[in-house]
Amino acid sequence: MQKLKQWARQLKKQIMILYYAVRDPRMPWHAKLVAAMVAAYALSPIDVIPDFIPVLGYLDDVILLPIGIWLALKLIPAEVRREAAVKAENAKRPVSKLGAAVIILVWIVGIAAVFAILW
Repeated sequence: MQKLKQWARQLKKQIMILYYAVRDPRMPWHAKLVAAMVAAYALSPIDVIPDFIPVLGYLDDVILLPIGIWLALKLIPAEVRREAAVKAENAKRPVSKLGAAVIILVWIVGIAAVFAILW
């Protein structure tokens, strides 16, 4: 159980590193895009797959989010990553309203697609 808690704390720290790295002007555009998408999703108060759905609800949190974080961190230049890590050390976790809006939009498009198929 202790190992799981440590893993969760590490993920939170990595998300904050992404959050600060996106704001750095030295970031390449492709790294900024990937990091912004992952950070917005991770900081969003809404999940694409709600957690109350058995098994699938935690799939994004356990598999997709760590893969996205790993990819985004690999794209960030080392110096930017180090500076973002220093800023993230004592930072308070923000909430991404943009990430929530995008997820709501995905749900609306998905529901509309289902209705269009059924109609």
